[in-house]
Amino acid sequence: MAERGVIVSRAAIRLWCSKFGAIYTPRLKPKHRGYGDTFYIDEVLVKINGKQHYLWRAEDQAGEVADVYLQEKRDGAAAKRFFKRLLQSHGGEPRKIVMDKLRSYGVADRELIPNAVHDTVQYANNRAEQSHGNTRVRERGMRKFKSVI
Repeated sequence: MAERGVIVSRAAIRLWCSKFGAIYTPRLKPKHRGYGDTFYIDEVLVKINGKQHYLWRAEDQAGEVADVYLQEKRDGAAAKRFFKRLLQSHGGEPRKIVMDKLRSYGVADRELIPNAVHDTVQYANNRAEQSHGNTRVRERGMRKFKSVI
């Protein structure tokens, strides 16, 4: 656009993205090559209308969000539900899973993906921890979440 002498503001590009993004999304989905073989998994406490919920998030090694799931509990059954959902969207068993030392993960790991390498080293999960920052920024901007929907 600049080569042709057309000046475009950032606001115009943002409006184009919101207007035409929904049209291009279905066209790009079939071309998605899938996720990597390493997942970074973490959960964060989110208050919605005064009630505590846990937002579970899985990213691959490229930083692409593979799955996000909101649940009321953080126990072994909740971890199993999240891992089943993640495995369905991934289509196969990942080679490596990086997570923190939450005991609920161990329950789901042993039963659903025993062959994967499980990494629980102290700072290995920082990538997943930092991905919650966008949620926190949005939560502050909205002055707390009001509903689950």
